[in-house]
Amino acid sequence: MNTIHPPQDTAETVSAPAASVPVPVAVVTKPVKAPKSPELLDRDHSILAFNERVLERATRHDVPLLERLRYLCIVSSNLDEFFEVRAEPQLLASQPQRFARLTAAVHAIVEQQYALYNDKLMPAFLKAGIHIVSHGERNVAQRQWVKQYFEREVRPLLIPVALDPSHPFPQVANKSLNFIVRLGGRDAFGRENEIAIVKVPRVLPRLIRMPDKASVRGAAARNVLVSISSIIRAHLTDLFAGRTVEQFSQFRVTRHSDLAVDEEDVKNLRTALRQGLVHRHYGQAVRLEVSSGCSDYLADFLLQQFDLPHQSLYRVHGPVNLVRLTQLIDLINRPDLCFEPYEAVYPVQIQSGKSFFTQLQQGDIIFHQPFERFDGVLDFLREAVHDPDVLAIKQTIYRTGPKSELMDLLHEAVRRGKEVTVVVELKARFDEEANINWAERLESIGAQVLYGVVGLKTHAKMMLITRREGDVLKRYGHLSTGNYNPRTARLYTDISHLTGDPELTADMEHVFIHLAAQNRLPRLHKLWCSPFQLQRKLVDNIEVLGKAALEGKKCRIIVKMNALTDEVLVKSLMRAGQQGVQIDLIVRGACMLPAQVAGHTDNIRVRSIIGRFLEHSRVFYFQEDEREELLLSSADWMNRNMVRRVELAWPVTDPVQRKRLIEECLTSYLHNNVDAWELGADGIYHRPATRTAHGAQGLWMARYTE
Repeated sequence: MNTIHPPQDTAETVSAPAASVPVPVAVVTKPVKAPKSPELLDRDHSILAFNERVLERATRHDVPLLERLRYLCIVSSNLDEFFEVRAEPQLLASQPQRFARLTAAVHAIVEQQYALYNDKLMPAFLKAGIHIVSHGERNVAQRQWVKQYFEREVRPLLIPVALDPSHPFPQVANKSLNFIVRLGGRDAFGRENEIAIVKVPRVLPRLIRMPDKASVRGAAARNVLVSISSIIRAHLTDLFAGRTVEQFSQFRVTRHSDLAVDEEDVKNLRTALRQGLVHRHYGQAVRLEVSSGCSDYLADFLLQQFDLPHQSLYRVHGPVNLVRLTQLIDLINRPDLCFEPYEAVYPVQIQSGKSFFTQLQQGDIIFHQPFERFDGVLDFLREAVHDPDVLAIKQTIYRTGPKSELMDLLHEAVRRGKEVTVVVELKARFDEEANINWAERLESIGAQVLYGVVGLKTHAKMMLITRREGDVLKRYGHLSTGNYNPRTARLYTDISHLTGDPELTADMEHVFIHLAAQNRLPRLHKLWCSPFQLQRKLVDNIEVLGKAALEGKKCRIIVKMNALTDEVLVKSLMRAGQQGVQIDLIVRGACMLPAQVAGHTDNIRVRSIIGRFLEHSRVFYFQEDEREELLLSSADWMNRNMVRRVELAWPVTDPVQRKRLIEECLTSYLHNNVDAWELGADGIYHRPATRTAHGAQGLWMARYTE
C-alpha cells in the first residue's frame, strides 16, 4: 500500500457536541438554515487567473531573460485564443455586466504585460547587449540601412488603400498587423479622402537583425534589431506621395475563430471543414488593439468599422502583435539567456536491443515525458512497421503537427502491405488544416481513414498493434495522456503506457470498432470511455469514498489534470470533502471549485504548477484504507470531455508502476513548492508561504539524468 500523506496538516478536529438540553414545550424554535454552499468560481476568470500565473514567470529573476520573454509571449498567445474561442460575440448583449468584468480583467493583464515589457525586459535586454532600436534612437547609418531595407524588401509588398466609395474598408484578417493613417491634403483627383489602410503582409518578418553594431545609449549592443512596424512607420509618408501623414497607428483585430460546422447537415466533413478554414480568418471581430498614441478619431473610426464597443479597445504601449516577439529568441544566439539545454533520457524500462513485443509479454512499460523521450513510442511503432508478423496498426490522431515522423511511419506501414486504420480528428482546434492534409495523404495510398463520430471529438490517444504469434493473433497497445506530437512531447509532461494486457487491448479494439462502425460499446473490462461511462464512473468512485469516510475510513482523492470545470464532478468532489474525504487537486489551468472555504470545502486543497514544462498529464488516484486505485486518462474534468468527446481512462494495476507514478506525478507535486500556487478561500491563487529547494519538474529532471 502506498500511503500518501497530505502536504500540510488537515483541518482541526471538531469536538463532539455537548449533551442536548430539554426545550420547554411552549417555546417554538425557528428551523436553522444550513449555510449556503459557496458559488462555483467563474470559468473565464479562472482562465485569466492562470495567465496571470504564467505572466508571473516572466517577472522572476531566477528565470533566464529570453525565457522570461517567452512566457510573456505565451500569455499573449493565450489571450489571443481566449478571445478567439471564449469571447462569444453575443456576450455583450446577453450579459453586459459579466462582459464588463471580463474586459476589465483582461485590460489589467495587458497593462501588466506592457509594463513588464517596457520597464523590465527591454532595459534588461539592453544591458545584455540586445536592443530593438526605434526610429528616434537610430543613428544616421542605421536610418540609411532601414531605408534601403524598406525600399528593397518591404515597399514592393505594400498596397496602401485610401478609402472612398469605390475603395471600401478592406477585409482585415484575424490577428494581422495593419496601419491606419489619417492624411492631409488632396489625392490626385482633388478629393479629401483622409483615411488609408496599409496591411502588413504576414510573409514579412516581424523583427530584423541590423548589421550596424554602433553604440546605442552608450552601450555596445552586440545585437541590434528593428521591428517591421518601426520600419513602415518611419516611411509612411513615402507611401502617400503629395499627402501629409497627420495621424497614424498600428492596429490588430482579433476575430471569433471557432469553426462552426453542422456535422448532421454535411455530406463530407473534411470538405466542409476545409471550406470553413478559408473563412476562419474573417469571423466576427471581438477585440481591437491599437498603439497607445492612437488618436480618438482613428480609434473610434476602427471601432465603428468592426462594430465593437469601447471596452473592446486595447491601447498598448508597444508592438500590437506582442506574441510575434518570440522571433527574437530565434534571432539571438545567446544560450546564456535561455534555460540550460535538457537532454531527456531514453525510457529506462525499455531494454536496448530487445523486441518490444518480447518485453511486453513480461509486463507493461510506462514512461514519463519529457524526462524520458517520446522516441520510445516511435521505436515501438517502427518495430511494428518493419515486423513481417504485424498484420494491422490502428491509431488515433488528434494533434501531431504538419511534420511528423509518426505519420511517415504509418505511411510506410501502408506501403509494406499492413492494414492501417487511422482515426483523424479533423476538428482539433487550430490543427484542422494539418490533420486534413494527413488524412488526405494517408487515404491516397490506401489507409483506412476515419473521422470518428458525428458530433463528438475523438480526443483519446491510443495505438493498437495486431501481430501473428504462432496460431494466434496477439494485440499490443499504447495509451497516452498526451498527443502523438514529438515536438510537444519535449515540452509537456505526459505519461505513455505500452501494454500487452489482453483485457486492456481487447477494450481498445472495441473502441476502434465503435469509432468505425458506431456499434454500441460492449461491457469494457478496464477502459472507461466517454461519453458513456467516464463521468458516471468518476462520480461513483467519489461517492463510494464519501460514504466510506462517513463510516470513519481513511479516504483520499488526488487528481492531476489541466482543468476542472465540469459542474457535476465539481459538486461531487465538494460533497465528498464535506463527508470527510481528504482531496488534493493539482489543476494547472481553470478550476471552478472554491477550495478551503470554511464549513464547506475545508478538506479540499487546489494547487497549480507553472514551471519550465507545461503540465499536461492526467492522473486520478482514489484511496479507501488499504484499497487504492490509480488511473491515467486523456481527459480533463471538463463537461466537453465528459459528454462531447471520446476520451479514455485506464487503470495502472502493477503495484510497482503505480507506486512510481504516485511518487512522480502526485506526491512530488504536493510537496514541492518552487513552482506551486495554492487556491485560497478568497478565490485567489497565492504562492505557498514556504518554498522548497527544488520544484517537482526540476527534481525529476535531475533524478532521471543522474
